[in-house]
Amino acid sequence: MRSEKRARAELPKVSARVVRLFAAYSRWYLLRRFHAIRVLRSGQPPRGISRPLVIYLNHASWWDPLVCLYLSRRFFSSRRSFAPIDAESLRKYAFFTFIGIYGVEQRSVRGALKFLRTTTAILSWEENVVWLTPQGRFMDARERPLRLERGIGALAARSGEAAFLPLAVEYTFWTEPQPEILVSFGEIAIPGKEPPRDIDGWTEHFSSALEAAQDELATRSCRRDPADWLLIDKGASGVSPIYDAWRLLRARMGGKEFVREHQPEKQN
Repeated sequence: MRSEKRARAELPKVSARVVRLFAAYSRWYLLRRFHAIRVLRSGQPPRGISRPLVIYLNHASWWDPLVCLYLSRRFFSSRRSFAPIDAESLRKYAFFTFIGIYGVEQRSVRGALKFLRTTTAILSWEENVVWLTPQGRFMDARERPLRLERGIGALAARSGEAAFLPLAVEYTFWTEPQPEILVSFGEIAIPGKEPPRDIDGWTEHFSSALEAAQDELATRSCRRDPADWLLIDKGASGVSPIYDAWRLLRARMGGKEFVREHQPEKQN
């Protein structure tokens, strides 16, 4: 059995100071470009998970890593977060190595083995969470059937103590010029407490769970009903500085309250 000292030596670096600074910058960056960040009320993350956690999400956009960092601070602040990325990309953005990011060679046996070895070591401690995009490439949120790479199934087959939680993500326009970030967590699975499956069986199970979460998110997104959502952060609003100044002047002249949003939401 691998010693605790050796296992900890394999963990990627995490600098709490760098994570804090980059998370603050990422939140500012997101809120400048999006109208709001919302989680589906029926899709909030479960509480009281006292075991290591794998959060796997659909890979919808370049924004995914920043959204994951935001959610990690919002819902999992007591945990240490890690995530694999392509080794070549990590060489370009070396500072990522200080926020729990670790490089993995794509499409190689050596890379697959390193991914399993490093991720299994991370999941040896219950305070850790790993964020995965197991589709392996950017894919439209509506693409079906949803298929995940076998790496997540191999990880489940050897990480019986970890919990696996699907996360559906969409970026969509509603009534404002800026888009919405919509997220919803799905049904959690703990391989060590379920009937055993092989690698393909686990991969199919997780594919179905993530697809179900995405389908529910898409249905609610199409309704555009703010009551379905918990608003967890609010970003940019308004149409343009010139047009908004004119609207403000009209509101003041008419003795009315100025509301920057194009279509104000009812408070719940």
